[in-house]
Amino acid sequence: RTAMKRLFLVLAVLVLAAPLAAVTPERDREYQEAHLAYRETRFQAAYDGYERLLGTGGADGHLLYNLGNAAFRLNQIGRAILYYERAQVLLPRDADLKFNLAHAREQIRDVIPEAESFVGTALFWLGSLTLAEFFWCFAVANVLFWGILAVRIYSRAEWTYSLLFLLLGVWLLAGISFGVKWRQTRADDRAVILQTEVSVLAGPD
Repeated sequence: RTAMKRLFLVLAVLVLAAPLAAVTPERDREYQEAHLAYRETRFQAAYDGYERLLGTGGADGHLLYNLGNAAFRLNQIGRAILYYERAQVLLPRDADLKFNLAHAREQIRDVIPEAESFVGTALFWLGSLTLAEFFWCFAVANVLFWGILAVRIYSRAEWTYSLLFLLLGVWLLAGISFGVKWRQTRADDRAVILQTEVSVLAGPD
């Protein structure tokens, strides 16, 4: 039990404190300079500034969203969609982001349908919550599960047995969802096509 508490403490620090860890006066100044460049329609300067911030301090949803906006203004539609989609993992319910992503996709001449993964289909709720929200769902499920397990030590009532298995299922789903969401925010192996036109084979060579 002590090891479990320590693990949750470490996870809480990583999930909740990570977005704040990279905030420094220098980084904040660079952020404001990039914002100013964007407002003054110096989109290349804004894009370069946001990209430097991404490379030095890690990603957050708003930074990726701003990068997508700057890329779109530079007519780099592929990069804009890529950054919008990465931002959507962190900001799943942002209305402006959803609108801009849909608008950017409308600019694609030849749309290639994205294959739906088994995980994405099975865990269809992944796009509804942020990483921090999944963590707290997992934390609450963990507390409830261990709580009913403790109750079972003193009471063997039938309802505690049923509730134990129900909470076990919720705990497993919450843990798996949190783990998958964590991976989504830390790894992205998608590619973007930058050429206006590319040649592909219609069949075996």
